[in-house]
Parts: sequence; C-alpha cells; structure tokens
Amino acid sequence: MVNQQERLWTFDAVEPGQIGNETTVEITSENIAEYARLALNSSPIYQSASSNLLAMPTMVLSYAPLLREEIASANGFVAVEVSKTSRSQTPFAKCEIRWFMPVTAGDVITGRRRVLEKYERRGSKFVTFRVEAINQRGLLAAEYDYTCIFEYAQGQREVPAPGAKEITAPTTLLATQGQIDFANSSVGNRMDELAITESQAIMNQKNDFRLAGRRSDSNIHTDEEFAKQNIFAGTTNSGPATMSYVDQMLGLSFPVSSFYSGGRLLMRAITPFRSGDTVIFQGEITAKREDESRNLVECHVKGTNQRGDLVCLSESSFVLD
Repeated sequence: MVNQQERLWTFDAVEPGQIGNETTVEITSENIAEYARLALNSSPIYQSASSNLLAMPTMVLSYAPLLREEIASANGFVAVEVSKTSRSQTPFAKCEIRWFMPVTAGDVITGRRRVLEKYERRGSKFVTFRVEAINQRGLLAAEYDYTCIFEYAQGQREVPAPGAKEITAPTTLLATQGQIDFANSSVGNRMDELAITESQAIMNQKNDFRLAGRRSDSNIHTDEEFAKQNIFAGTTNSGPATMSYVDQMLGLSFPVSSFYSGGRLLMRAITPFRSGDTVIFQGEITAKREDESRNLVECHVKGTNQRGDLVCLSESSFVLD
C-alpha cells in the first residue's frame, strides 16, 4: 500500500546512483583522541597533541559518515528511520573499508556518498552505499562500502535470557607477541587477542559523537523501547563500533601505517553485540605474498561473546615493511 502521508525511502524506492549531500570535517587531535576513547582504545599513539597525529583507521566512519537519512532527504524521500508513520531501522550487515593514504590532524575531509547497489539474498533485501573521503588536496584518502538490511526475512532475534550459560572470558587485553613485520610473519601465526566489554553508557556516548550530520536521539542503539520493535529485539551496539574494536585488536599486531598504505578491512555482523556482552577478538595470518613490489599480509579475525556466539567475522590485508 502506498503511504499517503510520507514518501518513504523503501527498498523499492532506493536506486543505485542516488547521491547524498557532501560534508566537510576538520580532523583535530581532540576529535582523534575522543574517537579513540569511545573505541575503548587507550593506546597513547592517539592521545598526543601532535600536529601530524594519525587518526584511528576506522575513524573514517565518523569523519565521512554514511548519513543514509540525509541521502533519502536529498532525493525527495523520508528515511524509514525517521518516519512518523512507518518507522523502522535498516541495520548494519557488513562494511569494507579501503585506505589509500594517512589521515592526520589538520586534514580537512570531504565526504561523498551514494547508493552503490541493492540486492536480495535468501529472502532479505540489502542496500550497499559507497562513501568516499577526499582530503584537502583533492586526493582519495579512504573509501568504504556499507551494507544495510532494508528488509529482514527471519523475524526478530531473541534477547539472551538473564543467567544464560556463559563461557569463561577474559576482561582485559591479552597482548603477548608485539607488532608483526613481513619477515617474521608466517601463515597460521596467531595475533594478540583483545577482549571488549560493551556498555549502554558507551553506546550512548558513541551515538552523541558526531563530526557531520544530524544526531539521532532514538535508534536501535540507544532507545530500548524502539529497539524492541525491530529485528534485534533490544539495543545493540553499532556495526562501526564493532569495527573500531577490530581496528584496535589489529593495531596490537600491525602498525597504523600498514592500514594507511593500502590496507583493507571487511567485517560482517553475525550476532548482535549487546550491552553487558564481552567479546573476544581473535585472529590469525592466512596469507603473505609480494604483490607489485609490496609486502602483503592477510588475516582473518573473529569475535566471540561470553556465550560462545559468533558476533562478527573480518578479513583484512596490510602492507608491511
């Protein structure tokens, strides 16, 4: 049935090539440090006041955000997230980020966003967006493809019952090996692990951290009553938040420069990461090779919660010395 009050940006109304407005963000040492704090990353490399301080790689999701509600508006539609009559969510399914050069304090980043493709798979309907981060010199610093679920075939996910069986999980960083270079890496090597405990307070603070676009005070990450009506049946953290934890875990084993010289990270969400959950991120090297005079290392990372549920799967590649 056609909605007579709002022109909703449903799956059928989405078309590849629809473009959103550009955004401009200045990168500062303060917002680099704040992003790292909200990513629960205490590494001192993101805390200095240096004029050439590097941003955490996944910060691209904040300084060049997706803003799908604003893409809808720019094309004459109302996004379902802000609908007054048929409100729902289009949650994260997966995201792939590709980096081409460093992003540092002092850079000014223009974000450009558009619909890349839409498709159906096993009864669910997905839309993928392409976002580009262009620096003040007109160069592509990074880009990502972000896929959302517009229609979900399987109904709601159940919220784990209180007292559900849990496995023993560490609650602190497990760093033992240090950073890896190309010469000392081998296929099958395990990387340093990271355990992250999520909280509703941090989820709320992440929601409030906005470098571009309008803040949403009610969504499936912050509003329990609204979240109960959507597919995860309760609040969860965001896909970009989980990606920032994968970023932090990889940073224990690989220098941040290895991201920015042609690195790649793809993460797929499997199970909701809820407040109170502790997720252990574990990874191993799956390939190493020389490619066009570059030393490439590839790895897989999985995140598993305290109940033994698989939360996410990631693939990454790095350029190493």
